[in-house]
Amino acid sequence: QVQLVESGGGLVQAGGSLRLSCAASGLTFSAYTMGWFRQAPGKEREFVVAIGRSGGSRSTANSVKDRFAISRDNAKNTVYLQLNSLKPEDTAVYYCAAATNVAPTGTIGAYKYWGQGTQVTVSS
Repeated sequence: QVQLVESGGGLVQAGGSLRLSCAASGLTFSAYTMGWFRQAPGKEREFVVAIGRSGGSRSTANSVKDRFAISRDNAKNTVYLQLNSLKPEDTAVYYCAAATNVAPTGTIGAYKYWGQGTQVTVSS
């Protein structure tokens, strides 16, 4: 049974930082592209950032470029999302997801497995 479990969310002031983690089990982690998505209240789920299987390639949404960074540790079956310079508009539930694509992708339909999400709230 595949499980993706996010952690690290919370309440932070604008300009602050958070580090999210997503621990994976039940799959060959290094065989999956990993992505982070987010969904704000009343909005559709949107792509944030993705990382390829080996960690050598990334794809990042323009809205978070230069502020958010993804990394992975295949030995620990974990993907991370570093959130810096947070803004109130970054408030959302953040989800990690796994796709079998070789290259990182922002296409939601490409992702086969999803976590339950972790809430990030940024106060102004």
